[in-house]
Amino acid sequence: MIRLTWVQPEDLLGHELRQAEEEGHNITAVRSRWLAAGGHLAPARAGASPTPPSPHLRALAEELLAELSDRPPPLLWAGVPHGGTGGHNPHAGPPQKQPKGVIRPRLHAAWLGRAAGCLLGKPVEKLPLTGIRALAKATGNWPLTTWFTERGVPKELREAHPWNKRSATTALAENITGMPEDDDLNYPLLNLRLLQRHGKSFTTTDVAKLWLDELPAARTFTAERIAYRNLLNGIEPPHTATHHNPFREWIGALIRADVHGWTNPGAPAKAAEQAQRDAALTHTANGVYGAMFAAATIAEAAAGTGDVHHCLRTGLTVVPEDSRLARAVRHSIQLAGKQSQFEHVVDELHAAYGHYHWVHVVPNAALLAAALTHAEGDFSGSITRAVSGGWDTDSNGATAGSIAGLLAGNPDALPDRWTSPLQNRLATSIPGFDGIGFDTLADLTTELAHETNEINETNATQETPRP
Repeated sequence: MIRLTWVQPEDLLGHELRQAEEEGHNITAVRSRWLAAGGHLAPARAGASPTPPSPHLRALAEELLAELSDRPPPLLWAGVPHGGTGGHNPHAGPPQKQPKGVIRPRLHAAWLGRAAGCLLGKPVEKLPLTGIRALAKATGNWPLTTWFTERGVPKELREAHPWNKRSATTALAENITGMPEDDDLNYPLLNLRLLQRHGKSFTTTDVAKLWLDELPAARTFTAERIAYRNLLNGIEPPHTATHHNPFREWIGALIRADVHGWTNPGAPAKAAEQAQRDAALTHTANGVYGAMFAAATIAEAAAGTGDVHHCLRTGLTVVPEDSRLARAVRHSIQLAGKQSQFEHVVDELHAAYGHYHWVHVVPNAALLAAALTHAEGDFSGSITRAVSGGWDTDSNGATAGSIAGLLAGNPDALPDRWTSPLQNRLATSIPGFDGIGFDTLADLTTELAHETNEINETNATQETPRP
């Protein structure tokens, strides 16, 4: 029996009920019809319910999904200029020219940081916060300071909180031999290729065509898997993001934002605008805002002109102030700034945002911002805090590592315990990249950043000064 994750109507309906309610819709009648017929709510952590429904129940799920989809999607904020040159907000000056000798080591550290943070979080992905803490404490690794290990973990604890089955053989301290494949690294590779083929003026349709050409369908999850299926069914962007897609505000678009930030150092609004075009394939509203926030934060960090607090403030300037995402990020930054114990910050965040699914962008963006703030941008402190806070551990660790790597400025500034096990080797199913070194990826990204930055600088000198 095959139970496909993230696409079965009976599971999608439960997630759609939850998402529609978060958007302010009254779904009481639909939920009552579904539960009265014997339907279930969405699986709490897995991508598929364990048993198939009756044909009648599946047909009802499809009918109710169509009913819930029969309304306009949330409008996107128009705060970032489409096609804009992207360089003016209260926390960022005009784009800064980044000589290759300056930007390359910074980008090298960002690639390594993204990989290390992701790898740290992989074994405990999907585990509840209590499980993460118990596993780390059992080996004397709490507060978290290094890789997870199975050595010394009691059998009963392993059985109660099993490691992520896809990662246990590649992401524990005793068996790391290079960076294994992960979607958090696949998408930066795809976006490198996107910019190589289409430049900074790519369209959302260009993103869609690239995925169909280069991205194996089974390497997609949540909103990306739904959008991919929609493409195969002949549905075109932006409807790919809304048709039977209850994951439209989850974290997927945020984890695709790094390259847009890396290649626009000092131009956060331009980075956010690119991320918006990318995200429109799969996400709406807060799902898109999460990508824009991350891209702008990363772009400002790539400039090397401000600390982590400045970068996070800059990231917030490109999303609507009253969005759920912006409110959660501001709240998390305030908590992290006044609470000395990060464990207490995490407890408060889980109390405030634990009603969201663990892959939703709102709690994860909040945790990411809190981790970076509390660690003051320090690399080890940022990735360990991001992962120890639970929810989407590998994705949060990856983005925290990317930003903290940029702030560190050089791969030699990253502790050897995080970079040596990567062995300068990345596994992937994206054609042409399997086994590539992070030094080579830094070279490729530097070329794109240099080209884009020269264009940004030229455009900035031609702009009419703004008040």
